[in-house]
Amino acid sequence: MYEEFYGLEARPFALSPDPRFYYASKGHSRAMAYLEYGVQLEEGFIVITGEIGAGKTTLVRSLFQMLDDKPLVAAQLVSTQLDAEDLLRSVCLAFGLDDAPNHKAGQLRRLEAFLKDTRARGQRALLVVDEAQNLGPDAVEELRMLSNFQGTDGPLLQSFLLGQPEFRRLLRSENMQQLRQRVIATYHLGPMDADDTRAYIEHRLHRVGWQDRPQFADDIWERIHDYTGGIPRKVNTFCDRLLLMGYLEERTQLDGAHAQVVIDEIEEDLGQDALEEAPPAVAPVSQSPASPAPEASSDASVEDSLALVRIEQDIEALHERLQRIERNISISFRLSQEILETLRDQYDLEPPRETGTGKP
Repeated sequence: MYEEFYGLEARPFALSPDPRFYYASKGHSRAMAYLEYGVQLEEGFIVITGEIGAGKTTLVRSLFQMLDDKPLVAAQLVSTQLDAEDLLRSVCLAFGLDDAPNHKAGQLRRLEAFLKDTRARGQRALLVVDEAQNLGPDAVEELRMLSNFQGTDGPLLQSFLLGQPEFRRLLRSENMQQLRQRVIATYHLGPMDADDTRAYIEHRLHRVGWQDRPQFADDIWERIHDYTGGIPRKVNTFCDRLLLMGYLEERTQLDGAHAQVVIDEIEEDLGQDALEEAPPAVAPVSQSPASPAPEASSDASVEDSLALVRIEQDIEALHERLQRIERNISISFRLSQEILETLRDQYDLEPPRETGTGKP
């Protein structure tokens, strides 16, 4: 919607992982180095963990692009609460082995034959398991058992495990000792710092032909980083909405105040608007019957003052909410006009003729 207004070739902040937009931040560069190191060793497990939206999947898809010219057969498995029995079948399907039998023994034979054929062709097999935190201990143990497939020149299968931080806790458990011994390297992908967050945003914009439209004021970057925490997916969601707001209000320059407007609207949409929270209760002051009258009068005065402050805050909140409603009405009207014009152009319709009062 906003791409044409800002002269962009595509949406720069789509949520789907796309290796075209991969940005090598300090953390992502280090994680990529671990993955490349694992590929060179041709054996063992590499474990990459990170928060939701940290960019783990994009990282691996970028790695796949880099390995296009390598003699490597790579498969990606997104685990969704797989148990040990389902995991083996899912691994077969990930490698395209649709003809694997339904029983475990047959699946193991089919997978081993495939891995040996792959090695005989001068290629290696790599399995990438995404969302590994969803795997139970039995399923993880099944993965370790697959690493026992051996050829004359070494292991037939290498595995990369990607997961959220809780997967690290599973690996540290007592019954995971054998798997830990086969982990070559592990890395936790943290959030981007403020400099990387700005560079990440500008990188994605440049990938779709950004020519400084819109322009970003210097005070907007810290606001974006503080709100998103430097998590790529959160940055994408926020910036997409920021550009939408800029388009709807026809702004070619965006600053910290505009970013704050978007923050307020997002929090209100999520039900986190502080204006909707109940005001803090004032603790009653206990008094004995013998308390002097001046103290009671003072307590009542304090409570009256607090009540007045709350009323003033409520009035201000209602005023801000009214302004936001008016702005949304204006935006909705402009959108409806644009949609109407588009339909007229598409179907070659003439605009309605104005008629005098009382005439049909």
